[in-house]
Amino acid sequence: MESSSRKYLLKPVKRAVIKVGSGVLTEKNGLNMSVIDEITADIFAIRKKKIEIIVVSSGAIASGLKKVNRLKRPQSVSQQQAMAAIGQTSLMRAYEEAFGRLGLNVAQILTTRDDLTHRRRYLNARNTVFTLLSWNVIPIINENDTVVVDEIKFGDNDNLSAMITNVTESQLLVNLTDIDGLFDKDPRLHEDARLIRVVEKVDREVMEFASSIPGFLGTGGMASKIKAAQKVALAGVPTIIANGLKPGVLERIFAGKEEGTLFLPKDVALCTRKHWIAFTKSPKGEIIIDRGAEKALMEHGKSLLPSGIREVRGRFSQGNSVLLINKTGKEIAVGMVNYHSGDIRKIMGLNSNEIESQLGFKHDDEVIHRDNLVLSKQLEQGDG
Repeated sequence: MESSSRKYLLKPVKRAVIKVGSGVLTEKNGLNMSVIDEITADIFAIRKKKIEIIVVSSGAIASGLKKVNRLKRPQSVSQQQAMAAIGQTSLMRAYEEAFGRLGLNVAQILTTRDDLTHRRRYLNARNTVFTLLSWNVIPIINENDTVVVDEIKFGDNDNLSAMITNVTESQLLVNLTDIDGLFDKDPRLHEDARLIRVVEKVDREVMEFASSIPGFLGTGGMASKIKAAQKVALAGVPTIIANGLKPGVLERIFAGKEEGTLFLPKDVALCTRKHWIAFTKSPKGEIIIDRGAEKALMEHGKSLLPSGIREVRGRFSQGNSVLLINKTGKEIAVGMVNYHSGDIRKIMGLNSNEIESQLGFKHDDEVIHRDNLVLSKQLEQGDG
């Protein structure tokens, strides 16, 4: 894609998420202060263009490793949590001092998936970020490693950056790593590796290009960055993966220069609520549906009624997300339920007018309303 085309694509951007990886922020002797100064100076310049910036920053565990002279990232959850607690203070102090020299204040936001799974807490987090932006404060967001457990962790900050992009309705995700973008081979191993400038669609070939081997200090490799780009593309948002170690890289990106790999957005995007249901809420169970219900959902855009349900797997509550599975075992949708799993077992196979007599109450005619339902084909194709 030519620079003029990139400029056209980036022209509407008024709010962007910048994710900075551990490989960018750290060096042999600790935090890479010169890189942090470069990034903050770029962000300062970008904000002069009336573009709001939200930072998703890795580096807490890596910074902790350096402070206590450890060579390897610990494997146990408790050790990782302790290391993050040690490193997070240094990381935030580095940002505070760097931005402070430019006259900008920063705010630390530590979050878990659980904070974004509940709609009210999701909206509270969103409003907090918007308030900080209105005060000209730079939000710096990281996963709360000190309390996170496997059930509520994002997995890596690439995934978190995609969720934050959706939460804040940002128009661009920039993912800064320690290589120039997506290559057709691992450039660390192959001298003839070719940089891919533009990805129109994340398909099997693109995923094969990505190395799933994580960096030395981080948890996400190129594969996780591509998955994050795929998620925000479904919300109609482009992603640029670029080398954060190159001086001035952010300024060039926002000027429309051909830096890194650009992942194009889908033409027809999922709405924010459906994107939240599909990617932020972890599915808590499964509902098996019959052929008639599958046809109603897939071909006619209908809601899921109790009459089409044949089996309920797992235990979940009203408002949780569940996977919808057809009779052949194929996952066809994810949706947010209006009833507890135990209540759905009691009403499955019944008509909607029989719900109240069976349960003694009725929330809705639908087990999952179509507005709270995302089809798998929408996630694959980006259909709105």
